[in-house]
Amino acid sequence: MPVFLKSPLLLALFVGLLLGCQPAAKEYRTTLFSFGTLIDISFWGVEKDKADSVIKEVEKDLQYMHYAWHAWQPGPMGRMNMLLQTTAPFSANPSVLGPIIKARELAIASDHLFNPAISELIGLWGFHSDDLPKGPPPAAEKIKALLAQKPRMDDISIENVRMKSRNPHVKLDLGGVAKGYGIEQIMTLLKNHGISNAIVNTGGDLKAIGQHGKRPWRVGIRDPRKKQAVLATLDVKDGESVFTSGDYERFYEYEGRRYHHIIDPRTGYPAQGTRSVTLIHPDAGTADAAATALFVAGPKDWRRIARRMGIRAVMLVDDTGAIHITPEMQARVNFITPPGNLRVSKIN
Repeated sequence: MPVFLKSPLLLALFVGLLLGCQPAAKEYRTTLFSFGTLIDISFWGVEKDKADSVIKEVEKDLQYMHYAWHAWQPGPMGRMNMLLQTTAPFSANPSVLGPIIKARELAIASDHLFNPAISELIGLWGFHSDDLPKGPPPAAEKIKALLAQKPRMDDISIENVRMKSRNPHVKLDLGGVAKGYGIEQIMTLLKNHGISNAIVNTGGDLKAIGQHGKRPWRVGIRDPRKKQAVLATLDVKDGESVFTSGDYERFYEYEGRRYHHIIDPRTGYPAQGTRSVTLIHPDAGTADAAATALFVAGPKDWRRIARRMGIRAVMLVDDTGAIHITPEMQARVNFITPPGNLRVSKIN
């Protein structure tokens, strides 16, 4: 379901894949489907019988998360949105309360550039569908009318399990945080089963624990304008999450102009100036939301938002192809081809 697709540019590429080899014998690998994308899971040093049993639990949890957090199909989130629009207090469904609290915190931290409350605007653009929109963009007056309602996550008040919105136009789409929040839940499950070396890659956004044998888990960062081309590789340390937001996958073109799904909540139109943002952070939910927020902030403002959200390792590719990178990220990545325009910028 595309509500969870965030045009990921980071493609998990293990060394065996990069070299055209088969996975090592001690590596267990499987692929599931949830959140509208393929989810690749690898364990190292886990017996197959145990791994198979754990994966069954993982698959069950992922299916429930997808059902519970879906923004427009019938389920707990759909009911939550209807109740929020009444502006009356209600008891929140526990299955959605956790990710909503997390999304609210991250929206405020991002200065609301990550804004899950604009689901009405996302729907107006037609991105609440399995199929990409076609034809002209929404009428300017309709976009302006929705922007005038100013839906934000701080319109929502939460006290214990009681929740309400003071703005009837708040409608939630957790697509910018759901995968990250879900990955954290899955990693907790794995650790509870004694699995200490694993990587979970949800359509290019991932988290790793432990190592791949005697080396770190290794991934590739995809070039946003060259299909299947790797821009750089990155070794992922124990407990790190690597997330990317990009404009290159979920988009449509009309009269020669590209319209992608990452909507700037300030303008009501697809965010401009950025092709992709890749970042590293220990918490996958934070990384998920921050990748969206920094993409929206763009080349001029991404450092301020990264500072607010506690992000240190960032690489942003702007719409000219220039690469903006922090020293922390520069020390971590290995470019396949030396970039022609590399701009190193400190967060502080």
